[in-house]
Amino acid sequence: MPSGKILVAQGGGPTAVINQSLVGVVLESRRFQHVTRVYGALHGVRGIINEEFVDLTQETSHNLELVAATPSSALGSTRDKPDIAYCQQIFEVLRAHEIEHFFYIGGNDSSDTVRIVSEEAHKAGYPLRCIHIPKTIDNDLVGSDHTPGFPSAARFVAQAFAGANLDNAALPGVYVGVVMGRHAGFLTAASALGKKFPDDGPHLIYLPERVFVLENFLADVKATYEKYGRCVIAVSEGIHDASGEPIASLLAKEVERDAHGNVQLSGTGALADLLCDEIKAKLGIKRVRGDTFGYLQRSFIGCVSDVDQREAREVGEKAVQFAMWGDRDGSVAIKRTGFYSVDYELLPLTDVAGKTRTMEDEFISASGTDVTDAFRLYLRPLLGSGMPDAFRLRAAKVAKVLKP
Repeated sequence: MPSGKILVAQGGGPTAVINQSLVGVVLESRRFQHVTRVYGALHGVRGIINEEFVDLTQETSHNLELVAATPSSALGSTRDKPDIAYCQQIFEVLRAHEIEHFFYIGGNDSSDTVRIVSEEAHKAGYPLRCIHIPKTIDNDLVGSDHTPGFPSAARFVAQAFAGANLDNAALPGVYVGVVMGRHAGFLTAASALGKKFPDDGPHLIYLPERVFVLENFLADVKATYEKYGRCVIAVSEGIHDASGEPIASLLAKEVERDAHGNVQLSGTGALADLLCDEIKAKLGIKRVRGDTFGYLQRSFIGCVSDVDQREAREVGEKAVQFAMWGDRDGSVAIKRTGFYSVDYELLPLTDVAGKTRTMEDEFISASGTDVTDAFRLYLRPLLGSGMPDAFRLRAAKVAKVLKP
């Protein structure tokens, strides 16, 4: 007899809307009579192998809605990157608890985990439906127009650079803002949506899709500073040289690496400081400031796209519908239709797992230091309603008397 048990988990970096997807799974599952329990795994796949489950069936709908509107991962998350042996442990726990539907909300690594677990269940002849629910602020999942979590993070980045530009205009100098994105520059590119007037920053945008040459960077900064008397720069943390080596590791004396052996880019202000030092030393500009947005852009409360909220809820709901009415495992994908509306498809896990999307060439300017109108048109509907605006004085100058 079927057990009617469901397990949902969250993996990777938190976002402002990941809980919408979680709640979408829980509430949509309740609509199906054969579902007896909806479990949540604490801290992703690590919670699964440790059998750290909570019974979400007992949550009230009201509290679930409050959680849905709260940023970050309500169940907790993990950075574990499961291999086959790890996934075999996951499968054994799912089978022991008679889980029949497994939903994992996450990015590239999470989709690969779902793929392996699905294959293990198939080899064992165990009836387990496995669905990957998309989430990542990097917007780097293949097969989707965009990914839940990205629009809200992009909204934050656009607004943050709009504010930094206003500050820089009042007290001119050079400002460097480093944004998340190891391989894909979508989030850094979102800084362009904060511009209103032709001389607004960011004046220069550097993405990991293009090779970064320090000498060219300094020349760009110098030319911009001479033109405007100031310069606002958006830089992706993943910028690299022609060999693929991160600029952060080339300029730094000591390099920190994460659990996977990658150069630690997020959560450190090293790149911004190093670039600022280069500008001061090579260009002689005194007022140079740098910020690293770091984790601020992921779960910033009060800066959430209503479009992102709605779609994050729907991918959770559609995941359940695909699982209950379909006969295959897969990854939920957002497809854009019309001027702006979306539909949802279930892609084969092998089409998504372990793959990385980067910004398309049509979104990047010929100079490589700006975005195109095509990107602006792509991103603007995702930012949602109520984007703040900035204005300027139309002050008429008064003629000088002492210094004509």
